[in-house]
Amino acid sequence: MPDPRFFEDLGPVTLSELTALTGAELADPTTGARQVRAVSILDGAGPETITFLSDRKRLDDARVTAAGACFVIPGHVAALPANCAALVVAAPHFAYSTAAHRLHRPRVLGSGDKPISPLAQIEPDVRLSPGVVVGAGAQIGRGSYIGPNSVIGPGVAIGRDCQIEASVSIGFALLGDRVQILSGARIGDAGFGATPGPQGLISVPQLGRVILQDGVCVGANSCIDRGAFDDTSIGENTKIDNLVQIGHNCRIGRNCVMAAMTGISGSVTIGDGAQLGGAVGIADHLTIGAGARIGARGGVISDIPAGETWGGFPARPIRQWLRREAWVARQSGDPRGAASGGAKEEG
Repeated sequence: MPDPRFFEDLGPVTLSELTALTGAELADPTTGARQVRAVSILDGAGPETITFLSDRKRLDDARVTAAGACFVIPGHVAALPANCAALVVAAPHFAYSTAAHRLHRPRVLGSGDKPISPLAQIEPDVRLSPGVVVGAGAQIGRGSYIGPNSVIGPGVAIGRDCQIEASVSIGFALLGDRVQILSGARIGDAGFGATPGPQGLISVPQLGRVILQDGVCVGANSCIDRGAFDDTSIGENTKIDNLVQIGHNCRIGRNCVMAAMTGISGSVTIGDGAQLGGAVGIADHLTIGAGARIGARGGVISDIPAGETWGGFPARPIRQWLRREAWVARQSGDPRGAASGGAKEEG
């Protein structure tokens, strides 16, 4: 279930109410009085949760789900176990998103709240600059500094000896010790997710968190989105430059470095010690192995094995890329490019 520090529980709700709300139909009308309290993905579902199935690749997961109910298309009803009520609908992801809006509400700062909530827990030797806002239930560890006009949302936990610079916003996040976040960074905002429905696109609720482990550094004006349901996590001592975008559900290892203008799409996994040059772009749901290196402006559209160095667009092993660049230079008749490319190829 979504972390109650960050999301209000608006349930329970009956399946009959959800069918009226989403336009779904119950495969078994006798299950209409069944109640659910939360939405969930298939892997983490339980008897009091409702999930969805829209991808044939997840049929095996659906067959063993413990969910109390599931939105499915007509052809997938038979895949669900007997304990799981089927809500049949043309667009399961849309129905799931609608149910999530009904069951969960993000905790936000209220208009009448004091700038520093009396319900926040602030240890000794914390320095709060002018204009700082700290929400209810937030925790800030000893020796930490919060810069001018920064906003620490409800429930956020910040460890000890952290450095949060000016105009930073942090929500739906848990930070370890010695974390440094430079000016203008946005931690924990909603990731990019939308799904089509009868009236057009609706936003998919982002019900996860951001986890920044000890020693992480986040550069100025960088954005790290909270998870769609699972967490977005950054491992110990990873260093992130300015103007970097990290999408929802990414899992980045320890001691990684990524230079400015890097963009990482959702659900990317990056192993320990990986190095990303400036303006690298990584497509969603890929795996970058431990110790891999990607040259500046590399466009990654496939997995990269551990320890390899890739570059170019589409990114490929560095020697393949250099040979290709040398060949293109020779074919174009550019003597400078050919000489440069040939020299690189030999190296």
